[in-house]
Amino acid sequence: MDKLSKYFRDTVEEMRYKVTWPSFDELQKSAGLVLIGSIVFAIVVGLMDVTFESLLKAFYNSFR
Repeated sequence: MDKLSKYFRDTVEEMRYKVTWPSFDELQKSAGLVLIGSIVFAIVVGLMDVTFESLLKAFYNSFR
């Protein structure tokens, strides 16, 4: 049990004094980049889905 409490004490100490936290401006810029990247990724995946769907429909309809 002593090892566990020492682990948590060391973790709290490291989070307080050794971790470099981003400023609010850096955090906003990073969040904006993540948002833009997520939107671009969603658009690319959506376009791929529509493309493959239309190709598969054309392929299946060619056998009718």
